[in-house]
This record gives sequence, C-alpha cells and structure tokens, in this order.
Amino acid sequence: MSQALPFEIFLVTAPGLETLLAEEAQEAGFAEVRAIEGGVTLSGGWPEVWRANLELRGATRVLVRIASFRAMHLAQLDKRSRKVPWGEFLKADVPVAVEASCRKSKIYHAGAAAQRVATAIAEELGAPIDAEAGLRILARIEDDLVTISIDTSGESLHKRGHKEAVNRAPMRETVAALFLRGAGYRGTEPVYDPMCGSGTFVIEAAEWAAGLPPGRTRHFGFERLKGFDAAAWQALRTRPARETGLRFFGSDRDVGAVAMSRENAERAGVSDITTFNEMSVGDMVPPEGPPGLVIANPPYGTRIGDKRDLQALYAGFGKALKSRFKGWRAAIITTDTGLAKATGLPFGPAGKPVLHGGLRVTLWQTAVLR
Repeated sequence: MSQALPFEIFLVTAPGLETLLAEEAQEAGFAEVRAIEGGVTLSGGWPEVWRANLELRGATRVLVRIASFRAMHLAQLDKRSRKVPWGEFLKADVPVAVEASCRKSKIYHAGAAAQRVATAIAEELGAPIDAEAGLRILARIEDDLVTISIDTSGESLHKRGHKEAVNRAPMRETVAALFLRGAGYRGTEPVYDPMCGSGTFVIEAAEWAAGLPPGRTRHFGFERLKGFDAAAWQALRTRPARETGLRFFGSDRDVGAVAMSRENAERAGVSDITTFNEMSVGDMVPPEGPPGLVIANPPYGTRIGDKRDLQALYAGFGKALKSRFKGWRAAIITTDTGLAKATGLPFGPAGKPVLHGGLRVTLWQTAVLR
C-alpha cells in the first residue's frame, strides 16, 4: 500500500461520545485529532489505519477518505466516480459492497447513487459488486459534496472477536469502553460491576489494564485491500500482555449471566485477573484490595423490567454503595433521571446523552464516596 501521503481517517462513534474518543486517539499518539459530529478525524497512512482498528477501544469503524468531489446529478456522479483511482486501493478480484447516503443534496436517491458508484467500480476496475461483501465502499453526499470512503474495519469494531455469549440488551463494547473513560478509568484501578450481564465492563477494564488491544483476535476489511502487507500487520498486532497487580470483579443475580461472563473472560484471555460471582445488588460488598470504580448499566424499564419495580433496585444499589463502598467512585448508565436520583447517590451533573441502541442513555457518576 502506498504511504506517500497521509490521508484523512474518520473514526465513527456513537453520537455523544465524540470528545471521549478524540481524547483516546490523542493519548494513543495519533496526529491532527479533531472531534466532529458523529466521530473523530485524524491524519495518517496505512499503519495508522491498522493501529486505529487494532488499538482504539471506542471507535465503531475506521473509514479512509479516498476522494471528494461535487456532483449535482447522477450523470455527474457517474462521470466523476470513474475518475477515482480505485486500482490504488482495491483488487480487481475482491468483491466490494457499495452504500450511499444523501442529505441536503440535489441527488436524493441513495440507492441510485450507490448503483452509479458501483457501476463505476465494476466497469473501471472490474471488481465484482456484492451487497454481502466484507469490504465496503461508502459514498456520502451532503450539500452536493460527495465523499468516497473505504470502510477498513469490516464488521463493527464492537465485535472484538472473543466475546460470544451475550445477555439481553447488552451494551456494546465500544460504548462501554468510552463510558469507562468518561467515568475516569485509565487502566490503573480495580473495577466492579454488580450487574455485570455478560461481563462487558469488567472485561474491557481488564483488557485495558493488561495492555491487550481490543482487535487482537479478529480480522478487518483492510486485509482485503491492494498491497496489504500481512507480515507488517502481524508484527504490529503481536504483543504480550503486560503484568498488572489489579483485579476486576463482576456479580449478577442471574447464574446464567455469571457463567457467560466467565466464558467471555476466558476467551478474552483475562480470566486470571477477573472474578465473577452470583450475588444480588443488595448483598454486594467491596472486593478485597484497593478501592476503585463501581460501574453498572442497570435495567431502564424500557427493554428489561418495569420502571415501577426498578425504584427499589436503584435504591438498593445506592444504599449498598453508601454504606459499604467508602473510598470507591460510582457510575451508572441509564435513560431515566428519576431512576438515577432514586439511588440517593451524590452524583455530579449528568453527562451528555448518548444514542445507543435507539435509546438516549446518560452517564451519572460520583466523586469518591465518603
């Protein structure tokens, strides 16, 4: 792959989490990082694309922007799409899928726009077009400006490759990682989730502390691109875990959830630093060791549970924390301000609403409990 010039890389994230993802990218050493609506832009070449996919815990997708031009009608889109240097990026024998979106533009039919770009690729390069292909080309048309991008991730990055068992209404790993960051976690303290579900918060925190890249066990779309250097990629992704004296804890009243969490932690390679137990929220006690962060994604009453029955759950959660978890910080994610207040915890101002799974969820957090 040519690395002569850096290009614009766009990191997709859930709306409301852009600033946290920008912070993560800056800490990881990426250049020209800027949070914008829907994600983060940065500058780099293919090594930075690989590294963003491999290392960033909060990115949903990594897009490489390869062309930009104006088009007022479909014929113009067709003509200018044919001038994109597809052969610099795509292989003639690798199928691609093409998707388009249109907003505030004279070209308003996304399906027709996608068809024109697909035809340009097929006729100029000879690559087969397949809606189910693992490599996607995205055409975004906004205010008559067409931006052509390659989705270098393939499957969404929340699919780490080592978490198979999930419970109802799971939080995506990418979102969980940014909520951990939003709650002040940086991989240097214990984390306990007393409503752990399939173990997402606990496993993400453990991987972070152990220096295990989230994409270490999966494949990516960029592996299908022209000039992909498999040896260089393998060298980048191969790294040992670092030693950590920390432990990470989860509990749940559902024995099935506890079993799922243990299985997922085993596949993720963090079973030796994680512990999961069957326990109700009201019975939770601080794990042995130094204090850290208690974080939970309780039921909201929207998909799981009835809000009339959830007041007691939230109140019990808050009571246990206030009476037993002195020296710890606490954080919850919920859709409902009333449920957050039902905990009786001294939360600071609510975080920015985040769109997740069609719901607007908010991070609530405390300072150290006294």
